[in-house]
Formats: sequence, C-alpha cells, structure tokens
Amino acid sequence: MDPGQEKRSDPRVPLVLRVDYPGQPGAVRDATENLSAGGLFVRTDRPLSPGERLPLQISFPGLLDPVVVEVEVVRVRRASAEGPAGVAVQVPSDRLEDRQALARLAEVAGGGAPAREAGRRAFRILVVEDNHHVIEMYEYALRKLRTSSGAVKVDVRFAANGHEALASLAGEKADLVMADLYMPVMDGFGLVERLRADPALAGLPIMIISAGGADARQRALELGVDVYLQKPVQFSDIIGTVRSLLRLAP
Repeated sequence: MDPGQEKRSDPRVPLVLRVDYPGQPGAVRDATENLSAGGLFVRTDRPLSPGERLPLQISFPGLLDPVVVEVEVVRVRRASAEGPAGVAVQVPSDRLEDRQALARLAEVAGGGAPAREAGRRAFRILVVEDNHHVIEMYEYALRKLRTSSGAVKVDVRFAANGHEALASLAGEKADLVMADLYMPVMDGFGLVERLRADPALAGLPIMIISAGGADARQRALELGVDVYLQKPVQFSDIIGTVRSLLRLAP
C-alpha cells in the first residue's frame, strides 16, 4: 500500500528530521520530507528498491530522541526539478510496535514537543551567506514565520563568511545560525568547527543549507550541525525547520 493512500487516517507532517542507517557505519545521513503514523518519505540518493526492508533511525538533535523503526520501500522518486531523489517507505503490517513508535514521533513532531510561544523578544537569526540573491530569499522566508498566536518576531542579521559570523556572535548571541558551506575567508566547515569548540556557543542550533554533495553533508553532520538542507531548497523546508529548531509552538 502506498503511503499516499493513507492520508485520511494518518495525516502527514511536513518536517525535516535526520535519518541514519543503524548497522551501516559511515553511511551518509539523509533527511525526511514528511512523516505519518504509517510511513514517511526520505530524501536520499541511496540505491533502494521497492519491497526492500531496512531499519531507519529518525531523530532531531536537541528536540527528539532517536527512534529506530523497520520500514519497507514502496516507491522510488527520481531527482527532478520538482524535488530531490528519495523513497516513500511504510512500516510493515507485522511491525506493530514500530508503527506505534512512528505514530508517537509524528504526534510529537506535529506539535506535541515542548515548544516556545513567540514572546515579546524577537528571535535572533544569523544568516551566513555570500550570495545576495539567496540572502533575500532567506530573509523573505524567515519573515513568514508564524504560529497559531500570529506572526513571529525575528531579528535577522547577516554575515558574508565564517569570520564575520564569529565577530557578530561575539557581540550578540543568536538563537539560530543558518549557513552555507562554501564561502571565502572562512567557510561553513570552519565556522561549525569553531562554534562547536566554543563552550559559550557549543549549544547554538546550526542549520546548513548547501549545494554540497554527499561527502560535504556527511562532514558537516560529523562536525555537529543540527540539520543539513540540500540546495535548491523550498520555503516550506526553511520555515518548518527553523520553527522546529527554535521550538516554536505550531
């Protein structure tokens, strides 16, 4: 049964979560596109085939504890202008406990996790990017942040490279850093490494948005980024991930 046929009973939650592959050391981490109680869609370049079963560990560092479930591939999507490559998977009918675990995860991801209401203070977001057109797109997306209580106040600051970002953070801390990997002076890898080594900034949520390939993604995750989004990226991905990293109420 294709997960697309169970939308009425298991509503899908559009959220980017980290996907790891237990028992496969060094495997590239992937990310979800959405999930429901019965299945999920994983953005991946791995050569998977319909009918194949495999374990997945799904998590969101700092927000959701890892959950391991066994899934079966039901559909493969090729990369196109409409979206990256990936697979739709579902929990087999003989894995009731896994289905229950995924249902709990979908409930938490959909709004059950501890969340913060947007208060009077604006959330400070530092965008580290050297492309002005991309900066304008990110700023536009961040201004669209909303909760059920209304618009979220954000204070968006910018830095053209890692060196400028560190200087900015030395003057005023941020609630979230969004960064590219490939920039002059100090790239995103160097920035992440410096942030994770600084006790005062080690817990700062870091969201990477980059066109780098699998090796770049794996290196960034090993350095300690919370989320890696692949360019080109959709507004909904940015908004949903930022909302989760800031732990905003839905």
